[in-house]
Amino acid sequence: MWISNEVNRGFPPDFKVKYRFYTQEEGGRKILPRQGYRSDFALEEDFLDTGIELRVIHPEFEDENGDLIINETRSVLESGNARMWIMFPKARAERHIHDIKVGLKGYFMEGPRRVAEAEIIEIIGLFKNPRAE
Repeated sequence: MWISNEVNRGFPPDFKVKYRFYTQEEGGRKILPRQGYRSDFALEEDFLDTGIELRVIHPEFEDENGDLIINETRSVLESGNARMWIMFPKARAERHIHDIKVGLKGYFMEGPRRVAEAEIIEIIGLFKNPRAE
């Protein structure tokens, strides 16, 4: 059974996205991941530079009712909402707090490959969560 990052870390997610995994024909995954999936995240603007520096921001997926998926054997939805967690507090303060805004487009990344598209739909704890290691 999945234990939420909120319980483990003691604070809320940084933000929430609406996502859609690409089909295999679009260059996406063969199968949908399960809760605990550790993709990186990139904003659309990250691709404007010559070298992309991925953001260590991990998703935590909700079910069709907006509840956290706790069954680790169940695949996540092909499209839905995910709570996003910035994994390094120092990066939250130095980089992400300035860049992340509602309405921005982003991607779940597996190395250099985009496997899902996302749109930031809500800022939750980004400005209150820890900013030092």
